Amino acid sequence: MSSSIPLRHLRHLSTTTAKSTLSISKAKSKLRTEYDPDKALQIYSSVSEHYSSPTSSRYTQDLTVRRLAKSHRFADIESFIESHKNDPKITQEPFLSTLIRSYGRAGMFDQALRTFDQMDQLGTPRTAISFNTLLSACNDSKHFDRVPQLFDEIPNKHGVSPDKVSYGILIKSYCAADKPEKTMETLRLMEEKGIEITAVTFTTIFNALYKKGNGEEAEKLWDEMVKKGVEVDAAAYNVKIMYVHGGSADNVKALIEEMANAGLKPDTISYNYLMTCYCRNGMMEEAVKVYEGLEGNACNPNAATFRTLIFYLCESGDYDKAYKVYKRSVELHKIPDFNTMKYLAEGLVKKKKMKEAKGLIRTIKKKFPPNVLVAWKKLEQGLGLASSDTGASSVADEEAKEATA
Repeated sequence: MSSSIPLRHLRHLSTTTAKSTLSISKAKSKLRTEYDPDKALQIYSSVSEHYSSPTSSRYTQDLTVRRLAKSHRFADIESFIESHKNDPKITQEPFLSTLIRSYGRAGMFDQALRTFDQMDQLGTPRTAISFNTLLSACNDSKHFDRVPQLFDEIPNKHGVSPDKVSYGILIKSYCAADKPEKTMETLRLMEEKGIEITAVTFTTIFNALYKKGNGEEAEKLWDEMVKKGVEVDAAAYNVKIMYVHGGSADNVKALIEEMANAGLKPDTISYNYLMTCYCRNGMMEEAVKVYEGLEGNACNPNAATFRTLIFYLCESGDYDKAYKVYKRSVELHKIPDFNTMKYLAEGLVKKKKMKEAKGLIRTIKKKFPPNVLVAWKKLEQGLGLASSDTGASSVADEEAKEATA
């Protein structure tokens, strides 16, 4: 485990006067590919003063906390988050709410609740903003059964009024706890109270229904949502697509067309499901066409796009095409997981493409977190790629340049 000494120098990072050497957008980019928690802390601290709003800092703060959580450095997470309470912005509810949110993302709900309880002494007003963040932190920490309890207790204790988002989070907890009857009960309560039921809330429920195999009930709820005039969004359609993409590609295409006809723009997730459907049915040419057509559809491939396509291209024995797709994933900093890349490395060796295999492993070892490096070294030795090779080095250098471009 890496030393937490650097954290001592960051405990008052909210009051440091050090000049930033990074722009905020550059910091976000670096944090996405930096797995060393101490380096992540340094990146965050170099720009922490320059955030104009809590929203702009939330993403980098979450990433930094995730890096620490991955290394099980929970004491350091607490020191990191608590240091923000010295910041003058702590009296702003949105700023304090980011701290509650980060505790939730780390699964440290007791600390999240303590921070919420400290709002009076910190001079921070309480509204539905912090209340909703606390409920979400409870869900993020997997304490689904505590959400209904907090939903009842906090409004009485602090005079906070739940809003449509609060009820949506409550419904999400019931779905996660597999309590469909409570979900529908809450939905009817919202109707009685005249509280708007958003597309997000409906989507949460019929996602849970589909997951349980209750497709008929999910369709009824969909019809009810449309009847009530709730504006259906792409996320709602993607849930429907998710539960049909294991079958016929025609069904997925029909839903994508339905989305477009409804004035909605299919996104990367929508096209990923279509691509996966083609892959599962052995229609690799069609799958590649979907991938290659993403840009034309104003979409960008994500990590799932690369993971799925590389896996199935390897499955079909097309390692050359899989390698090209992998190279693109390096350029976009969206390299797939270890098992997918292991499959590709083994395939390249099988096809005697040793330079590419060595170059791949060299690049991957630079990009993956330290806890995966042992597995990569073991794979490298198992495939007979551990020896130095000038050609491999040149391929690795070329890919490294692409990765940092």
